[in-house]
Amino acid sequence: MNTKVTSRHFKAHETLNEYAEQAVEGLSRYYDGILKAEVVLSFEKVRNSMKKAEVTVKVYNAVLMGLAEADQFEKAIDAAVAKVQVQLKKYKERMHAHDRSKVRKVREKE
Repeated sequence: MNTKVTSRHFKAHETLNEYAEQAVEGLSRYYDGILKAEVVLSFEKVRNSMKKAEVTVKVYNAVLMGLAEADQFEKAIDAAVAKVQVQLKKYKERMHAHDRSKVRKVREKE
């Protein structure tokens, strides 16, 4: 899975980037057909320095997104990943209900 971490309007520390990558890679336990993942970190100085994390995961025929705000980046990342995790479980249930031959073809191409 390709994971990209972007920080808006600030330079994120390497440990924060690694934390975000590990959190997103943990999603592969729930669904192994994740093609690409992106994490966008930002904060707003105006509102009590609230940190935002936006996690976008691309799977076959869908894009799943979770957005969370917290007082620390780690909490925001965990909350956003949890939202995407719920979406992944629902997506996986829908895929099992339908014919999986299309998903198998996509995996064979990679």
